[in-house]
Amino acid sequence: MSIIDPAAAIAAGQETIRAEARALDLLAEALAKNLAEPFSHAAALLADAKGRVIVSGMGKSGHIARKIAATLASTGTPAQFVHPAEASHGDLGMIVEADCLLAISRSGETAELSDLLHHCRRLGVPIIGMTFKPTSSLARASTAALVMPDCGEASEDAPAPTISTTMCLALGDALSVALLKARGFTADHFGAIHPGGKLGAALKRVRDLMRVGQSDPLIAPTASVADTLKAMSAGGIGAAGVIENGKLIGIVTDGDLRRKLTPEMFNRDARALMTANPQTIAPDAPIADAIAIMNSKRITILFAVEDGAPVGVVHMHDLLAAGVR
Repeated sequence: MSIIDPAAAIAAGQETIRAEARALDLLAEALAKNLAEPFSHAAALLADAKGRVIVSGMGKSGHIARKIAATLASTGTPAQFVHPAEASHGDLGMIVEADCLLAISRSGETAELSDLLHHCRRLGVPIIGMTFKPTSSLARASTAALVMPDCGEASEDAPAPTISTTMCLALGDALSVALLKARGFTADHFGAIHPGGKLGAALKRVRDLMRVGQSDPLIAPTASVADTLKAMSAGGIGAAGVIENGKLIGIVTDGDLRRKLTPEMFNRDARALMTANPQTIAPDAPIADAIAIMNSKRITILFAVEDGAPVGVVHMHDLLAAGVR
């Protein structure tokens, strides 16, 4: 029989989330008060670093430090997590004068950070300390001390880091977003360093996934049905674009041929079979726009055009294969 009482579990969960939400509200207020100057100073130190941002912390703070380093790196600020214990056994060599250190410690007295702090002071590396104790060793050693309001933890009976780690993570996100906004970091920049997975695929441009060359079948308006079928088979997308004077004027799909399948059809040309003025898209348009058009128009093929001239074609199957939804 389970030890969990559903009502008690839900109540504990709600109180934890509410306590963390209250703490984040206090943190946001502090950014407009006592944290305003050190926060802006910390952001400037990170932005001005010619090397990497070294992020470090021990225990749960270390897990938060890893996440902050990953967020910084993925939003345009080169960053790396360095484990403080490993730093004392050779990894200090990863840190150079051009770097900036972001160290996280709830108490500000984490023993494993001492060698790291000493090494950074010796090199003249700026130190950003994220802590809850204003008189701690970390706060005193910091170039910019981010001292957050101490709101305790979600359970004082067993005070595992909960509220404090949430606040550290939020403050790390705040620094990351402040930096990306200051740098003018855009979705294009984000997509360039997130090529994998669904997120990366959704941030691509049409030209990144469009077919060109033989896979982009094009025919003249005078093409026979046989030549049209040959082009469609070569392209492998079940369609061919019809061009005149270098401009896309229509599209013939296998659906068009099925709908018009009569003995007389074989005496007609592509112009008579095509759908005129087909839906198109610019090659620099986001793939998300292509998906939206295909879904709204209930089509599976889009020709990419520049000044009316076809430069490629995208097929829904290609987008699905790339992980775009």
